[in-house]
Amino acid sequence: MTENSVRIIEIPKIKDARGNLAIIEKDCVPFEIRRVYYLFDVPSDAYRGGHAHKKQESFLVALSGSFEVVIDDGLKKERIMLNKPDKGLLISTGVWRELENFSAGAVCLVLASTEFEEAEYIRDYNDYLRFKAL
Repeated sequence: MTENSVRIIEIPKIKDARGNLAIIEKDCVPFEIRRVYYLFDVPSDAYRGGHAHKKQESFLVALSGSFEVVIDDGLKKERIMLNKPDKGLLISTGVWRELENFSAGAVCLVLASTEFEEAEYIRDYNDYLRFKAL
């Protein structure tokens, strides 16, 4: 996996005795945010994702609880635990991802560089491997 295709980014935060404040602004994420969505109430034995994107970059944050992201570039798989709301996982285009092992109360925030377009998704792993071979 190349460092640029997947990496953890520290989200700036302000510490305060009343509670911390995390800030995601234009300099934190290296793309213009075109869509925001979040996953919640995911059963612990379920998984999400199971796809790659042709164009979209994604930034995932565990706002609450924890979950694992299995990333795959067609050659190597890596498992990354997200469990801190001040750290996000940047996933560039062309990287297969699966999200699993959600803790109770986990919330996964996703910031995306594109609006939803079904044709932009690669949902079959064999199609993904052919896409990577191009």
